[in-house]
Amino acid sequence: MTAEPITASIYIEAPPERVFDYLVRPEAIITWMGEYALLDPSPGGRFELDVKGVPVRGRILDLDPPHRLVVSWGYAGSGRLPPGASTVEVRLTPEGAGTRVELQHRDLPADERPGHVSGWSHYLDRLALAAGGHEPGPDPGMPPVSQPSGAISP
Repeated sequence: MTAEPITASIYIEAPPERVFDYLVRPEAIITWMGEYALLDPSPGGRFELDVKGVPVRGRILDLDPPHRLVVSWGYAGSGRLPPGASTVEVRLTPEGAGTRVELQHRDLPADERPGHVSGWSHYLDRLALAAGGHEPGPDPGMPPVSQPSGAISP
């Protein structure tokens, strides 16, 4: 059974073009989320990101630079949330001198929701630092929440 989508929003002191780069360029995304990334920012392109040793795998479903990115999301080796099982949509809207980032994560099993609520809050804060021109530093990890069941390291 899936729960209601997770939604999160944050204001970032950077233009949408800069924020979008931090979502689709491997060397940029790993500054705020993950240790390894293989991204092909085109429809159907690969979306591979290792976050604290957990291999997120999916595809780029849709993109409209620098306004919108939609990716499928899941974990390599997971039976509960396999690669591509859920969908993450990120919308970027100019707001003043910066950007409003609105995220929606759909199709998550109910038991995955708490970890993703915590995780998206943690990582959007880090995105705001990185895209805003500040060094987020090493990722201390998210607040304690159980890791995805069945997720394995690559």
